[in-house]
Amino acid sequence: MNVTASSYRAMGVFFHMNRHSNIDSLIPCYDAFLIDQFGTLHDGLMAYPGAAAALKRIRAAGRKVVLLSNSGRPLKPNANRLASLGIGPETYDFLLTSGEVAARMINSDLVPAARGVSRCLLLERPGEGSILDRLNFQSAAPEAAQLVLIAGSEGDRLSLDWYAELLAPLARRGVPALCLNPDRTMLTAHGPSFGSGQIAETYAALGGEVAWIGKPYLELYGMALDMLGKTWTERVAGVGDSVEHDIAGARAAGCDAWLVRAGIIADWEDSAIEAEFDRWKVVPDGLLDAV
Repeated sequence: MNVTASSYRAMGVFFHMNRHSNIDSLIPCYDAFLIDQFGTLHDGLMAYPGAAAALKRIRAAGRKVVLLSNSGRPLKPNANRLASLGIGPETYDFLLTSGEVAARMINSDLVPAARGVSRCLLLERPGEGSILDRLNFQSAAPEAAQLVLIAGSEGDRLSLDWYAELLAPLARRGVPALCLNPDRTMLTAHGPSFGSGQIAETYAALGGEVAWIGKPYLELYGMALDMLGKTWTERVAGVGDSVEHDIAGARAAGCDAWLVRAGIIADWEDSAIEAEFDRWKVVPDGLLDAV
């Protein structure tokens, strides 16, 4: 185990934070791990070195692994993508996406904004497996839509102004929106760009009503903990690269939380991470250089 210590000032209080080179030293401390995908295990194009091997070591020790994602897509395409990156089903016990959580909730009539809806405007990235595959909705033009599903962003080729122009008439009509991917920033081949979370914020600024599903919201964490078959969380840890989503979400669910210096914060200065602690009023239990 390689441990160093970093001192941060968060929420006006200095505290001592342990820093581990990887997750191995945490394995004896927990029964299960809720691990983020994008930015923690892979960058969308390839798995980070050692990520799949680390997951296998966790499972070999008898611990459970739940991979969580704010992907607006259901399970199958997400599993296929992970497998194509070398993160196969042998590396985890359960997989859960915000899109899958949304589909289950909508199909169980648990989302008020989706009740009575048959036509929706779907915003997502091109690719395998649409959220509509799991819903009894038809894709509709903006003028006919009864609901906006914000499942993904094409911020690498479209501007936020383009989205605002598209969505303004729906906001004026009072059409509700459901954000299935709360990530405000996404990593692309051309660098960071705005994620679907910013599109949802834009819709809210236009006067539209937005409901959110995914990290850091409790519906996803509750479903993940149910998969583990446990009603307690004292020995469950959340792991991820986003203070706003992974750390805040794990904390809200009553779990420990470990921040990985990868993904969206890989190149951040300590002061920038400290500012995130202040901004979201949450601190992790410690830092990992990698999974």
